[in-house]
Amino acid sequence: MTQPAPATASNRFLGWIERTGNRLPDPVFIFFYLTLGLIAVSVLCDVFDLSAVHPTQLDAAGNPRVEHAVSLLSAGNIQRLWVEMPQTFTHFHPLGYVLVVMLGAGVAERSGLFSSAIRAALGNAPTHLLTPFVALIAMLSNHAADAGYVVVIPLAAIIFAAAGRNPLLGIAVGFAGVSGGFSANFAPGQLDALLFGITEAAYVAGGIEAGWSMNIAGNWWFIIALLLVYLPVIWFVTDKIIEPRIGPWRAANQADVDTYQNTDTALTAAQRQGLRHAGWAILAVAFAWALMVFGPGTPLLDDGPGMQDAAWYSVASPFFKSLVGAFLVLFLLAGWSYGRAAGTIRSSQDLVDMMSDAMKDMGYYLVLAFFAAHFVAMFGWSNLGLITAVHGADAIRASSLPLPVVLGLIVLFSAALNLFVGSASAKWALLAPVLVPMLMLLGVSPDGATAAYRVGDSATNIITPLMVYFPLVLVFAQRWQKDFGLGSLTAMMIPYSLWMLGVGTALIMLWLFLGLPLGPGAPAEIAIP
Repeated sequence: MTQPAPATASNRFLGWIERTGNRLPDPVFIFFYLTLGLIAVSVLCDVFDLSAVHPTQLDAAGNPRVEHAVSLLSAGNIQRLWVEMPQTFTHFHPLGYVLVVMLGAGVAERSGLFSSAIRAALGNAPTHLLTPFVALIAMLSNHAADAGYVVVIPLAAIIFAAAGRNPLLGIAVGFAGVSGGFSANFAPGQLDALLFGITEAAYVAGGIEAGWSMNIAGNWWFIIALLLVYLPVIWFVTDKIIEPRIGPWRAANQADVDTYQNTDTALTAAQRQGLRHAGWAILAVAFAWALMVFGPGTPLLDDGPGMQDAAWYSVASPFFKSLVGAFLVLFLLAGWSYGRAAGTIRSSQDLVDMMSDAMKDMGYYLVLAFFAAHFVAMFGWSNLGLITAVHGADAIRASSLPLPVVLGLIVLFSAALNLFVGSASAKWALLAPVLVPMLMLLGVSPDGATAAYRVGDSATNIITPLMVYFPLVLVFAQRWQKDFGLGSLTAMMIPYSLWMLGVGTALIMLWLFLGLPLGPGAPAEIAIP
């Protein structure tokens, strides 16, 4: 039985966070209640005629247009709510992006491709580079969705034990990489499709035209940089802070040592063959997309009349927009190729069943998306998003705070909010309608706003008991140390959280200060026409 954590000030604070968060309703109801609150606020703002000068649009007389708050209980908005309800839901930008990617990712996950790839990588971990190697695989496993939590973390503990190190270190490294490094990777994936879909919805609802279009690769360079800076951070914290603190592992008996250190993690011949076939499929997809960019006809380049003097990223806009479809094809073909060779896919029906199961798993997301879509849309109908953004931007200018500092404060706010609302998409759907247009008025692109949010969102994942996999990680730890409690896990992960939050915040501030592009065709700064 797990003993209760000592009643220290830190444990009392963590207990308060846990109790407070547990009293919060499901994110679906949070959006519902916020929508009711939004309706009430819109009525009050309409009565008091709250307004703001539109930053880019003129009225019929050629003067700057003044936008007034509009009551959501006006006849026009009530009609719009009920008549456009199907379109409001189905046109919610993240919905299509996420469902398309998950069709392919569901096959890759259910065929066993993700699990086998992770096991193959971890099984070859060099002993002298064990910590950074496991951290790297943990961060890259985010493309495998839940497989990162259920495969990497327990397997990392086994590998550390086999190397003669405390298996709790393996759990700490795996958890820090999978969850704390949730936004760090070598390539965009499902999270990018989800977050940028919400960013696009907020951009459209904000009503500020800046010639920006959604690009799933809009944070590509930045997430690579996060990966490169988080890797030494996790290595340092593990070997210099956590390992001296928790010391060597003391098994209850020799049977425990034999059980865990002799666990067979080797792949079968069929699984190894499946990985080879999946590798060839990935190369084939990459070649096909390269052919559509550089081959005859260049269908993924907009190089027609009038584009001769356009910026390269404008010419390549169709390619960036095609990456959602590219991930579908890549995951689908790689998963199918693996499954055929490994024996997990024996017929076309198996393939269809895996895609269907992936859509079944998206049931909760569809419910959440329905309420989030209406909240974001109604925020735009009321004009409160634009008005709040304009006045918020004016207040920040008046404060004379440097823009990188403003972005750093937004990171810290997102990190604090993450302690109470665990869902990354739910939090961004709440924040984006205000933050995206407000930061645009200050010169920060929607890509920059998204990058700042994702730093704060991921860094505190590993210290909040409200994160859905936190209890599972605690169970993994208790397999090795029976009295390892909630406070023990939180205390072990706090150094990772603080270091990753500090380094990530410094990185996004430096990135904006230097004006570096966040991805191909995605500048950190934007100019409002």
